[in-house]
Amino acid sequence: MLFASEHPLVHHKVALLRHVDTEPKKFRELVRELSMLLCYEATRDLVLVDQQVPTPMGTAAGHRLGTKIGLIPILRAGLGMVEGVLEMIPTAEVWHIGLYRDERTLHPVEYYNRLPTPNRVQLSIVLDPMLATGGTAVASVDILKRWGCERIKYIGLIAAPEGIAQLSQAHPDVPIHVAAVDERLNDIGYIVPGLGDAGDRQFGTN
Repeated sequence: MLFASEHPLVHHKVALLRHVDTEPKKFRELVRELSMLLCYEATRDLVLVDQQVPTPMGTAAGHRLGTKIGLIPILRAGLGMVEGVLEMIPTAEVWHIGLYRDERTLHPVEYYNRLPTPNRVQLSIVLDPMLATGGTAVASVDILKRWGCERIKYIGLIAAPEGIAQLSQAHPDVPIHVAAVDERLNDIGYIVPGLGDAGDRQFGTN
């Protein structure tokens, strides 16, 4: 299930994010802002619990979130997405998975995993800016399902058709929410036209 945002603000900010002259500070701000907008779209179906809310003029019928949510940023590029989503869902827990793509094989390699035992959340949201080959996304969802999470969503910024196909085929039950879908991957597994390496551009290490 692919959900590519059609919101004008998302399109505007993606264009700024892509620009080669966007410096790391501005790039991080845009990642945060886009993450907030995508989180809003991706969480429309969250369960609510009724509650009574005291107001200065009486009592109002209200609601609170009834779902315990875990945010799983994929290190390191996914770190920049956490702040924006936490602003929208401050009660969410944050757990980290470290995966990197072997540049020779393009396969994911796990090097860090701090998920608690047992699983404490009902919804896991994977945060990873680039859905390129799809290998890292598939590996992340594999880990979360072994952890015992039955409900998972993926939020990213830019996706390639190849990555979408890979994740959808491996995990058809995981909704994919992205800001933009690009043309293709190049011969070294980078998204074209893309925006380069999201981690490097966030942290000034390119």
